[in-house]
Amino acid sequence: MKQKLNEQFIIELSEKKHEPDWMKNFRLKSYSEFLKSENPNFGPSLEFSFDDFLYYKKTEDLKKDWKEVSKNTYQTFCKLGVVDAEEKYLDGVSNQLESEVIYHKNKTEKDIIFCSTDEALQKYPELFQKYFNTLVDYKENKYTALNGALWSGGSFIYIPPNTKLDRPLQSYFRIDTESLGQFERTIIIVDENSELSYIEGCTARSYSKSSLHAGVVEIFVGKNAKCRYSTIQNWSNDVYNLVTKRAIVEEYGKMEWVDGNVGSKVTMKYPSVILKGDYSSGNCISIAYAKNGQVLDAGAKMIHLGKYTKSNIVNKSIAESGGVANYRGTTRITKTANDSTATVKCDTILMDGISKSDTFPKNIVENKSSQIEHEATVSKVNEEKLFYLESKGLSEQESKELFILGFVEDFKKELPMEYAVELNRLLKETV
Repeated sequence: MKQKLNEQFIIELSEKKHEPDWMKNFRLKSYSEFLKSENPNFGPSLEFSFDDFLYYKKTEDLKKDWKEVSKNTYQTFCKLGVVDAEEKYLDGVSNQLESEVIYHKNKTEKDIIFCSTDEALQKYPELFQKYFNTLVDYKENKYTALNGALWSGGSFIYIPPNTKLDRPLQSYFRIDTESLGQFERTIIIVDENSELSYIEGCTARSYSKSSLHAGVVEIFVGKNAKCRYSTIQNWSNDVYNLVTKRAIVEEYGKMEWVDGNVGSKVTMKYPSVILKGDYSSGNCISIAYAKNGQVLDAGAKMIHLGKYTKSNIVNKSIAESGGVANYRGTTRITKTANDSTATVKCDTILMDGISKSDTFPKNIVENKSSQIEHEATVSKVNEEKLFYLESKGLSEQESKELFILGFVEDFKKELPMEYAVELNRLLKETV
């Protein structure tokens, strides 16, 4: 049963979550902005009706022991490999099903905050309000406004000064309901001289009707701190994935996005870094693999404000069977960012004659002491190399797999081991 999206629904959602008045008012302001905003005037067309979505669904209460989670939910996350990964590789996990975090466990003994964003609003109100909506404003576009009105779930992480975790933290987002809208909000603060590796996974059950995922991520990297945010999204091909992710970095800090896009019907996602502090750096390495019926419009944004800042964007795109895999990005070195450098490298492989890939770069240098380098290549599968591999006994399918895995090798090297293995599996299933 669909829910009518209106002010009364927003008020009831906020009251159901026992939120303070300021958050209820924020949701209503965001909803008002959503109604006034238009869809993006660039990128793929968004062919859905907002009347068709289910905007909130809670399946069960938050648990901290898998034995307390319902059997069906436990089996779902076991099949996804999430339960096994928790035991072997991670210092903490947060798993969201539909609109709420249903399982959370912080395994590290270090003095950090890691909880659902809803829980952070209740337990750490001053810290929450200090950072919430300060980096990604609800007025930015139609989908940041929609997230502001409906946000539910997501992760809140605070790493105090001089703290380094031994292993990554992970959040996993799952959609199991037809036509669901999922609107998690993630806030990460890595204080000075600290480091965090964070992993995000995304999947959905496939249906005939579309679902919508419109998340917002805000990351704050302190002086001489480092954050790495790794994502493998494998949404089913009926999901519109419209996400806003942004980080701001203080002096000598470092932000790294490692971004993999394999699933979804339409993706519009451009992880961004604002290099505020002198000597700060940003890095984004991403892949997009689009097949029939998919339009993956992805890339990155680097904004240089501080002096001696550095950024690097590496984008790998693969299009097959009529899929569309585009790069869209912005690199801007402002007037104040003297002696800064930026590099952009986009490589695309077209697996056939009916697929498509376009590059939409925007490179701006506003001072004379800085420079941007941009390199882009588009190529078709090398028939001679495939023939050579087949002559050695490999099938056509195996030859394509080997070719693609070699093409994304640089990306795989940046992933945690268990996610590199998962990417291999996904690519082999996709080819």
